[in-house]
Amino acid sequence: MLSAGKVPFFEPGLQDLLAKHLASGNFRASADVSEAVRASSVLFLCVGTPQRDNGEADLSQVEAVARVIARNLNGYKLVIEKSTVPVITAQWIKKTVQRYASQSQNSGSGNSDIDGNGSGTESFLNFDVASNPEFLQEGKALRDFFAPDRIVCGVETDRAREILQEIYQPLARPMVITDINTAEIIKHAANAFLATKISFINLVANICEKVGADVTQVAKGIGADPRIGASFLQAGIGFGGYCLPKDLRAFIHLGTDHGIDCSLLESVEKINKDRIDHFLCKLRSALWVLGGKKLGVLGLAFKPSTDDIREAPSLQIISRLLQDGAILHLHDPKALSNVKESLKDDRLSFSESPYEVAKKAHALLLLTEWEDYKELDWKRIRESMEVPIIVDGRNLLDPVQIRQAGFEYFSIGR
Repeated sequence: MLSAGKVPFFEPGLQDLLAKHLASGNFRASADVSEAVRASSVLFLCVGTPQRDNGEADLSQVEAVARVIARNLNGYKLVIEKSTVPVITAQWIKKTVQRYASQSQNSGSGNSDIDGNGSGTESFLNFDVASNPEFLQEGKALRDFFAPDRIVCGVETDRAREILQEIYQPLARPMVITDINTAEIIKHAANAFLATKISFINLVANICEKVGADVTQVAKGIGADPRIGASFLQAGIGFGGYCLPKDLRAFIHLGTDHGIDCSLLESVEKINKDRIDHFLCKLRSALWVLGGKKLGVLGLAFKPSTDDIREAPSLQIISRLLQDGAILHLHDPKALSNVKESLKDDRLSFSESPYEVAKKAHALLLLTEWEDYKELDWKRIRESMEVPIIVDGRNLLDPVQIRQAGFEYFSIGR
């Protein structure tokens, strides 16, 4: 797919960038990992680190590619760990390369003249391992890559540091140079902290609902403090996606495994899980009985500007509503096809038009904050609905305007 110029997921700008570099010859995709290792001196490890049931990261793909590298050393290699991994993974990569390169050399299956000058015996273990975690946000990954807040590089040698500095020098962005273990912890700690901010503001939203305050104004007030910052203070149905939930659980597992009390992070995870129950409780208080009612769902991706539905709160809400006997009509600007593949149920229907989703609906549920939804013709939508109710799980719409348009409107913490 990549060689044909096709990106297998939606990310703004990525399709054009792939086409540009395929045409320039600077980018080439290959299924031959060994050939790629031999052809390169700098190797970025970007393989998956899926989650086990206990929250631990499955590092089998990392270990497998380290073994391939070991068997194809033909000169100096800088092995850069890009995948999100628990601390000391780089040390395991280093040990694995050493172990399997030595076995390959001793068995005679490796290249005895590895560096081309007859000194293979001395140079076949000539490599460094570094950690260079990524902080890209889906939906704006290119912007985050070309203008990052910081570039974190964990290194053990001057040679590795100099190579990474040379690679990233054109971006002219701040670089944080650390040891490898520190760099690995930075990524998990960053995502755990972001998850904490989201769960914190959702806890505040619950309090706001009880006392009659507006969580959006609370977030504005505390976010103006530079020690806190405004980002990741949007109350709603909780965080999803591949990174935050996985990294939070992995960090909890890491700390617990080392005897650290991680009850703070466990509470962050619990609050996030409880957001689904909170939203459904709000929906039931608006509709009373859910069974047999048609509900329009606007937004399926875990966040806007992506088609990613991994751990999307919308899927959990849809599953629970189906258990209650609701009939659901779904829309999303990008994620519709992914949901069709993921969810199979006769009570689900899909539409490319948000207006079709609203027809004869007893309520509209807004589950992803796509900007397109702000611009909808809400008068037209109201006239087509069986009952004009909106339950906004992302606080996307303006309460005054939407109520003036004739809707009963329910949101989070307002």
